[in-house]
Amino acid sequence: MNENGRAAYIVSQAVCAMARIAGMQAENAHRLSCGNGIAYGEDAFAAIESEHIIGHDAVVEFLRAGR
Repeated sequence: MNENGRAAYIVSQAVCAMARIAGMQAENAHRLSCGNGIAYGEDAFAAIESEHIIGHDAVVEFLRAGR
């Protein structure tokens, strides 16, 4: 994969993470509106970064690995 492909992959991972976070937020809002507790807490949101390779160090390492 060339440098542009690697950058595009990072962008796609960020988009996937944003979609997942939006779904998690919607589920939490729905559960709260029904009088229930949230389904996703702080740890679940924090885990998204490592699951999608979008943390600073992970991105730098991924981009450098292609050189």
